[in-house]
Amino acid sequence: MMLQDADYTPTEEEKNIRLRVLDIVAGTSVDGPGLRTSIYLAGCDHACPGCHNPESWAHDGGREMSVAEIMDTVRENDFNVTFSGGDPLYQAEGVAALAGAVKRAGYTLWCYTGFTYEHVAAAPRFAPLMEFVDVLVDGPFIESMRDTALLFRGSSNQRLVDVAASRKAGGVVAWSRD
Repeated sequence: MMLQDADYTPTEEEKNIRLRVLDIVAGTSVDGPGLRTSIYLAGCDHACPGCHNPESWAHDGGREMSVAEIMDTVRENDFNVTFSGGDPLYQAEGVAALAGAVKRAGYTLWCYTGFTYEHVAAAPRFAPLMEFVDVLVDGPFIESMRDTALLFRGSSNQRLVDVAASRKAGGVVAWSRD
């Protein structure tokens, strides 16, 4: 596949920034198009009833990893990347650094969050991360809206948001495979 940029080297900052990581799964096809490396980050306060991953709610769960260590795994697997969790936005600063590294290495990036795009776009603390995210899968999981036929999401309120197009349009633009 060889998506990676052969010239990528971690910065000193990426060696020092640490994130709480629950798991890294390579070759998954459920968290975005194609085979992807999904990075499951610890911490979530949404506490959605029916959540498929409630063990991810603890902010001190998983293990600490540096951005550089995570990138070693991403580059070894050489798939595009998805951030999930938990909710990656609870570690927004460190996740932004990881997102920058992912993009510099030449990968596309999807990010799942229980926040809506409108909330994320209005919150300055999320702006650095959104500079790098290609698709934001937004909104809390709502058990009564669960739909297993949906592409890459669990309930019908959740959206696949094309972040660059949405920023340009000043409102939500849905991602499409085309």
